[in-house]
Amino acid sequence: MSQQTSPPGGSGPLPATGQGSPAGPVRQTGSSPGRGSGRPAFLGHMGRVRNLGLFVVLVLLCVVGALSSDNFATSQNALVILTSAAVIGVITIGQTFVIIGGGIDLSVGAIVALGSVWCTTVATQSFGFGGMVFCALAVGAVVGLVNGLIIAYGNIVAFIVTIAMMASARGLAERISDRQSQVVTVESFNSLASTRFLGIPLLVHILAVAVLVGWVLLNRTTFGRRTFAIGGNQEAARLAGLDVRRHTVMLYALSGLCCGIAAIMLTARTTSGASNLGDLYELDSIAAVIIGGTLLTGGRGSLVGSILGVLVFTTITNIFVLNNLTTDIQQIAKGLIIVAAVLIQRRGRRTATP
Repeated sequence: MSQQTSPPGGSGPLPATGQGSPAGPVRQTGSSPGRGSGRPAFLGHMGRVRNLGLFVVLVLLCVVGALSSDNFATSQNALVILTSAAVIGVITIGQTFVIIGGGIDLSVGAIVALGSVWCTTVATQSFGFGGMVFCALAVGAVVGLVNGLIIAYGNIVAFIVTIAMMASARGLAERISDRQSQVVTVESFNSLASTRFLGIPLLVHILAVAVLVGWVLLNRTTFGRRTFAIGGNQEAARLAGLDVRRHTVMLYALSGLCCGIAAIMLTARTTSGASNLGDLYELDSIAAVIIGGTLLTGGRGSLVGSILGVLVFTTITNIFVLNNLTTDIQQIAKGLIIVAAVLIQRRGRRTATP
């Protein structure tokens, strides 16, 4: 994680550590031009290989699931997996941007709970579908904005700020709901979870659109290139003229907005708002990002890899549920996968260093 300790600069060209490939930028500090020029293509190749490896792992998990349970290899179960992945997938999109930019967001689960509770109060539901959707999005974006402002302009480590927000947002959600579930009475809102388009749940379509927009934003826009550059070398980005603080604020606001979307999806699925929704989503989203190959130190990552990480975890959970395995075994398996992914990352970084 990187920390903002220098005053912002104005807009300007990208630093030399900019994005060399969709997999992220390459730090070239201390490298000769001859050696550094070959690294972007090399790291881009590594990113593609990593994503291919995740896809192979996902296929192998599907084979294991089909062999272990007769109910796994069905179209209905496939839709269950995709629907389960939809909510955490949207959150993971925002988390990927933040981590590539050199930060981390531990408050995502609490933001989902707060958005869910706030959009399901009697007062908010009186405004109908539009009012509920706007409220959830606004709450998510504003809380994310507050995170970004404190981190960027208060010069406080992102870990501390977001863990404090996690406690505060969860507490505010409990205060608003009085620790009780708030039933959604707006049928058009609840129908978000039951509506299907081309035989696929609408929630899965929302995830697909969010992934597409996120991929374009990360890999085909100046915003994405600046995210890679700031995460790769914040000081170099500042010296190149990038407004690091403003960009950091936007990253956390984007993460909060993704949490607002996820709050809408989760509330529609459960037909209620509750302060305990989104519990441990921060761990699931960070784990998916790590599994997807994004460096926790920032500067390199892949949105496609993050989504594959979400699908891997969701498929594992589905297999465990179908085989009636307890949740403690699920958590142990997830923990081992996270440790293995970090070890693979470290080995990959040593291999990539000339």
